[in-house]
Amino acid sequence: MRALVVSILMLVSYGLHGQEHRLYQSLVFQHNNSELPYRVLFPEHFDPHKRYPLILFLHGAGERGSDNSLQLTHGATLFAEDKVRANYPAIVIFPQAPKAQYWANVKLDRSTQPLTAVFSANPKPTEALAATIALMEEWSARPYVDKTRVYAGGLSMGGMGTLELLYHKPAMFAAALVICGAGDAALTSQYRKGMPVWLFHGEQDQVVSPAYTQTMYEAIRRSGGQAKVTWYPEVGHNSWNPAFAEPDLLAWLFSHTLPAKGAVQEQ
Repeated sequence: MRALVVSILMLVSYGLHGQEHRLYQSLVFQHNNSELPYRVLFPEHFDPHKRYPLILFLHGAGERGSDNSLQLTHGATLFAEDKVRANYPAIVIFPQAPKAQYWANVKLDRSTQPLTAVFSANPKPTEALAATIALMEEWSARPYVDKTRVYAGGLSMGGMGTLELLYHKPAMFAAALVICGAGDAALTSQYRKGMPVWLFHGEQDQVVSPAYTQTMYEAIRRSGGQAKVTWYPEVGHNSWNPAFAEPDLLAWLFSHTLPAKGAVQEQ
């Protein structure tokens, strides 16, 4: 009987997630003879004569592919909630990286536990990240996007991509969320001064070491950024679950806007 109840609850949960995910339009972005599948969520009462914040969210390694669906596994439900859409109307974009690619220019050794990440000292955007940058440039130029309120976020592999993205496009993003990610501390010197970044990590993470987040937290602060970090003592790699449940998550994100006179010279 208990197994039956659990199965029913799982089906109900899947059905609810399916309904929310259908709110995301399925699109494909053409870039340099390649395609970047992505999903976009518009505000509930979208008015092209108004201006809305724009959110980019980068998925983890397990959601890579070409089905233009898996990238919605983590995070998409949060932004599609009725209460969130009512209180924080925004355009939300979830691109999907190909199966064999990473967002960041990084070499990962998965034979170690946690994995070992070696980042390029002068990273050229991967094909997936280059397409995403072009996608965001196209979207942020639209008249109904508030260019002072463009945000980035990602988890695991997507957290690594987010941290590199702040190096390539320091003047684009008003704030960023990085969940169980990693990055090259040296690149933070090229981040926009005062850049707000909220980092999250499970202290029991055996996939991506929490030490990477501690290193990036310290580096961002040394470079003049506004970094904050939240640790989850009993949590492993799936720190996105408590991170998405943080009561102040979206209030913090949407509270930030770009300075009136833009930022720094982009790379």
